[in-house]
Amino acid sequence: MSIELRHLRCFLAIAEESSVTRAAARLGLTQPSVSRALAALEKHLGIRLVDRSTHHLALTAEGLAFRDRAAAAVAAFDDALDTTRLRRRPLRLGHAWSALGPYTTPLLRRWEREHPDTPLELLRIDDRTAGLTRGEVDAAVLRRPVDSPGLVTEVLFTEPRVAAVTADGPLADRTSLTLADLTAEPLVLNTVSGMTTPDLWPAAARPATTLTVSNTDDWLTAIAAGRGVGVSAASTAEMHANPGVAYLPLTDAPPVPVLLVWRAATPHPALRALTDLTRELSGRRG
Repeated sequence: MSIELRHLRCFLAIAEESSVTRAAARLGLTQPSVSRALAALEKHLGIRLVDRSTHHLALTAEGLAFRDRAAAAVAAFDDALDTTRLRRRPLRLGHAWSALGPYTTPLLRRWEREHPDTPLELLRIDDRTAGLTRGEVDAAVLRRPVDSPGLVTEVLFTEPRVAAVTADGPLADRTSLTLADLTAEPLVLNTVSGMTTPDLWPAAARPATTLTVSNTDDWLTAIAAGRGVGVSAASTAEMHANPGVAYLPLTDAPPVPVLLVWRAATPHPALRALTDLTRELSGRRG
């Protein structure tokens, strides 16, 4: 049988609801029809998308990989039939926490003047690709490379790294820090959308313990509470000031590349203009 959009919608609803019953209710369909749609999709692909061996429904590894592709396909279809977007299609730009740093506001102002027919929508999405692989945005500003197939990456500019420490701790009295200065404290890592990993340190001199969080707000809260230290890009200090956190230059850490990433199959026509304007604002040409 041929696979249709309804099969993808059923699969995505199951993936998001973790339940065939809830997926059916959400789609306004019967539970058997949703189950049949999933079975037909799995048969067509020749793989199992859903693990049925436990009481709690979960996606298989293949199902997790297929979810992003299915979401992108459904989003592209919906966009194609949205007449409002056809008349005035926005450029949806995802980011995980700091957008374009100090260039964010100047970019938005220039863009509104120079591209009035293409609204620029800036969306914060706490996700590894800031919503890109799920089809929620047209492009994403990232500060950590991604290896998902079908994505194009371009460096916009670079920015220095900073250390984030508890504001009333002994490290906050320093004018600058090195990586070695941080190893005695637990390292707070945002494992979902952050850019720092223990690999930033030499293998023999890494922080002994780590504390993991899933977004920038929890990262800041943990550091302010004295539970550890962090490392981020300089734009974090500007975009996320916190009275409990002191940001200090990190003198021996490499700079952070700020990346623009988009899907090769469906590039937004305004991407080149966005790249050129960002580079102009940051002083990086070509």
